[in-house]
Amino acid sequence: MTGTVLQDAQDAMQALTGDPFFVTLSEDASGQGRMQLMDSNWIVCSQTPAAGEEFSEDTIITFFAVKIGETC
Repeated sequence: MTGTVLQDAQDAMQALTGDPFFVTLSEDASGQGRMQLMDSNWIVCSQTPAAGEEFSEDTIITFFAVKIGETC
């Protein structure tokens, strides 16, 4: 999901799993500890698990993002 808008990444994960209650986490990739209140204003820099890795319903998926216009 790297390079996508955080909201789009979250929506894609829900669509992929077919579960509207599927939860993903997000963190400020800048290290400033900011909250992602408007997910549509953030861009995904990286994620865990990494792209291509397998996951299950017990896996905690975290997107690391910065505000649109900032550098990862």
